[in-house]
Amino acid sequence: MSTKSVVAIRNRITRAILLLRGQKVILDSDLAELYGVQTKALVQAVKRNAARFPADFMFRLSRSEFRNLRSQIVTSSLWGGRRNVPYAFTEQGVAMLSSILRSRRAVSVNIEIMRAFVRLRRMMSEYAEIGRRIDELEKRTDGNFQVVFDAIRALMKEEAKPKKRIGYLSAAASTP
Repeated sequence: MSTKSVVAIRNRITRAILLLRGQKVILDSDLAELYGVQTKALVQAVKRNAARFPADFMFRLSRSEFRNLRSQIVTSSLWGGRRNVPYAFTEQGVAMLSSILRSRRAVSVNIEIMRAFVRLRRMMSEYAEIGRRIDELEKRTDGNFQVVFDAIRALMKEEAKPKKRIGYLSAAASTP
């Protein structure tokens, strides 16, 4: 794969990762596009290997989650839009896909997806570590620096806000 195509795949993967039911997932249609196969073919391969995909590896969205998802991404509900409820794959589910999709492209894409999940975990832990350090500093200083600490926390919350499509479902809509 060329460097440009790897960067394009990385960007596409980052945009495809969603937060549903408190888990980072990628939808079947996004995975199919990344792997260069039809969604129907990917779902059929998964169904043929159902024992490899327990509930913590993959789940099907509820109808209300799907409706909310369609309204968020402005997909047509009449002609040209997806009508069936998608499957969502967790990091472990995506890893398991590599055992049933064996093309070169699938292997390359899987590697990039795993790297994207690792980058997300690393970013989240870095924010947690920064927050812990600020709390320690705050305890060791007097009240004169409270404004500074509050401003830093506000900036961290702004930066920590997920980008496009991640975490768009409300808590009420994310329950099955």
